[in-house]
Amino acid sequence: MEVYFAPEQGTNNPDLDSVVAELGRRALGHEIGELQTIRAQIKGIPLPKSQSARRLFGKTRTSPGGKYAFHYRGGSELQFNIGFELDNRKLRYGVAFSFEPSRSKPWPELSENLRPKVVRFNDFLEVNTELFRDMRMWHDENNRRIGGDEMPGPIPWERADRRGVFIFLGKRQDSYRIDCEAVLNDLDRLLPLYKYVESREVSEPTSVPSQPPFSFCPVRWSEKPASAVVTPAQRQLDVALRHNEMQKALYDRLVSQYGESSVSYENPSGVGTRVDVVVQWESEYWFYEIKTAQSPRACLREAIGQLLEYAFWPGAPKVTRLIVVGEAAIDEHGVEYLRCLQKRFSLPLEYEPISIH
Repeated sequence: MEVYFAPEQGTNNPDLDSVVAELGRRALGHEIGELQTIRAQIKGIPLPKSQSARRLFGKTRTSPGGKYAFHYRGGSELQFNIGFELDNRKLRYGVAFSFEPSRSKPWPELSENLRPKVVRFNDFLEVNTELFRDMRMWHDENNRRIGGDEMPGPIPWERADRRGVFIFLGKRQDSYRIDCEAVLNDLDRLLPLYKYVESREVSEPTSVPSQPPFSFCPVRWSEKPASAVVTPAQRQLDVALRHNEMQKALYDRLVSQYGESSVSYENPSGVGTRVDVVVQWESEYWFYEIKTAQSPRACLREAIGQLLEYAFWPGAPKVTRLIVVGEAAIDEHGVEYLRCLQKRFSLPLEYEPISIH
């Protein structure tokens, strides 16, 4: 049941202190409510004695971008962060890296603390992006929004470790109608990421929610925004546009060959990722991974590792064909390379070209 928290009637500007207090009260029934205990265990430090330091969020602060708050001692960590943006119309909530120095966080120390955490953040997102598929990433530089929302993924190095950059992963809600339970549920989901990033000893995260087993789910193609008509120059420069058009062309071709009920796209792999296109053939599955590199060799290099994980990681289904898809036709060296992998390692790897116009 959804329970909403809203500002007092007749007010236009929600009070972040009231929102923080309400989330703190409701957090007692969530894992995120034990954040300071979890933090103390990870870092091998005493639990804060002050009750105020054990609250979910610390004191609210004001910046040119609006009011915000983050967890106690979170300034030099992957911080759980909440705040109002867009003239108080939206409440943001999630986790963030703040490369914004202060008197208590001088730049050399802040940069040195956060750099290895960005590396661990990227490691986690490389493997577990699917956990946060419904969230978005965005970033500010010197309190100014740069670009728009992006799908979750590793942080580019040109964005990280730059003075004045603020990088956020999370969601937004309308500030006049805040679902506190939804906020806390999403913060619970981000805890495995926080634990991995902040752990002193990095290992395979054991607290990541288990993935549902592979299930073939054919659906009709739904046009993506990136499938709009574009110029050849735009297509060449925009990897997402080219990937989506190649995926649509491949999907249509396979449907014409095997029928709509035998073809799926963006199908969950069962190991926390999604396969570009899957064909079901009797009791077997064929996995297709699309790459936009200009040469078949580069496509093979980028795709083979992914396909092997999809097919052989514990919990994967019975996959009998692994097909790399690129725009260019494969040359004789590529054919010989695949023949070697098939013969020496019995890997069912193939390559298919797909053309887009």
